[in-house]
Amino acid sequence: MAGRRSADCVVPWPTGETDSDRLLVLLGKGTIELAGLMPWSSNYTFLGSVADASGAGQPVIYKPTRGARPLWDFPAATLAKREVAAYVVCRALGWNLVPPTVLRGGPHGRGSVQLYVDVDPDAHFFSFRDDPQYLHALQALALFDLIANNADRKGGHCLSTGDGCIVAIDHGLCFHEEPKLRTVIWDFSTEPIPDDLLADARRFAQELSNPESATLEQLKRLLSGAELSALRHRLDVVIEAGHYPAPPEDRRPYPWPLV
Repeated sequence: MAGRRSADCVVPWPTGETDSDRLLVLLGKGTIELAGLMPWSSNYTFLGSVADASGAGQPVIYKPTRGARPLWDFPAATLAKREVAAYVVCRALGWNLVPPTVLRGGPHGRGSVQLYVDVDPDAHFFSFRDDPQYLHALQALALFDLIANNADRKGGHCLSTGDGCIVAIDHGLCFHEEPKLRTVIWDFSTEPIPDDLLADARRFAQELSNPESATLEQLKRLLSGAELSALRHRLDVVIEAGHYPAPPEDRRPYPWPLV
């Protein structure tokens, strides 16, 4: 339903703190076996599984750093860290949008390992953007991308798990210290940010101001000092403005390709 909080979405992974932590331990310490490369990926992206000593496992997406294509503004060595930072920020906001993701070693070296979510590949942003049941989740994702400074929110990076719930993937091009927002989700331009989402942003900003915050410690290991300062600044701007921005006129606001 349209008024539902994004955190109320039923997603195919545990969201309680204890169960979430168990899953992160499995992703971070379990044995990885690869099934093969994912098609149509710009960087080397592997489908595989991770299992514990008992054999219990989960399907995963593994993105080794050595398989990442460097960009002039996003060094290849930082992409996996940005993937993990996206999950850390999303979890801190209380939004079940980004699947659990960790940074670890793997068969092809250090990289990000993310829980694989089986979704309909034909159901993406452009196929459900006008469905009212997805409204609130899309409002949350648009705000997340603004906070994370996502430079590559394609329609195919926004997938559906059904019943108005979405899964957001591919966050290697986030958290740059300079404004880089490029997204297909400009539907809420200049509209007020829903009160519950704004309250979540305020709570997250307070958490980042606490020097003893576990979330802050995690982000210090994943982002540079300048990137962390820019994250705080974007949060302050969003909270003070209270509305979604209009597309910038001084740079390209859309990714390419769009899907």
